Amino acid sequence: MDLGLAGKRAIVTGGSRGIGKAIAIGLAREGVDVVIAARDAAVLEATARDIANETGRRVLGVATDTGDDAAVQALVQRTVDEFGGVDILVNSAATPWSAGAPKDFQSTTDDIVRREIEIKVLGYLRTARAVAPHFIEQGWGRIINISGLGARQANSIAQTIRNVSVSALTKNLADELGPKGINVTVVHPGLTRTERLTDRLTAQAASGDSTVAELEAALVKNSIRRVVDASEVADVVTFLASPRSIGITGDAIAVGGGIPGPVYY
Repeated sequence: MDLGLAGKRAIVTGGSRGIGKAIAIGLAREGVDVVIAARDAAVLEATARDIANETGRRVLGVATDTGDDAAVQALVQRTVDEFGGVDILVNSAATPWSAGAPKDFQSTTDDIVRREIEIKVLGYLRTARAVAPHFIEQGWGRIINISGLGARQANSIAQTIRNVSVSALTKNLADELGPKGINVTVVHPGLTRTERLTDRLTAQAASGDSTVAELEAALVKNSIRRVVDASEVADVVTFLASPRSIGITGDAIAVGGGIPGPVYY
């Protein structure tokens, strides 16, 4: 299937590693020129160079803190200046939840919740606000927000709030921007094979008797009984970024290999 993405221009926040990097690769393979944004300039530069060499597309790394509105505005302006415009925004910048934040009620401070919202919710709002005028002017655009299956589990106040909030943001934007030719969707990855997961399991395997594959298999609780790879999340996002996805907006797409039991509708 020709996705009709050749010649489009995209911004992928959190694009230096993990799911964001996989998405940038997926888009570039379909002929999209990509700006990847993250805070570490050195990692960004190396990642941009690798993706460009692999795909033959223009890939630019722009160091950006999405917690800073001025930096977000500069990111979008740089994209427009370099590529002549922007067509796609993928929001994937977030502090990894596994960074050690407490989950219990008594330990969930105001600051913990604010930290989660600042980047993954307000950061997404800032980038959407910055690209929207360009999308509206050209009458076409795609915004894909990466959230997480934590939106469907009450295992942490802060994690659930941030992921549900991304879904709420997505629906509001979709309803307002839909008549202007802009589709907005949210993707909920589950446990995903990224560099971060592989590195953690490799270190764990080195200090124990299990292999990385065995440790990974022990984590699996989904319907397909295996970990979804970041590239497989990217496949879904790449479709949603394309003109072929015109019939999907305001909705959440889960990419976690299926949750046994519950019916979501």
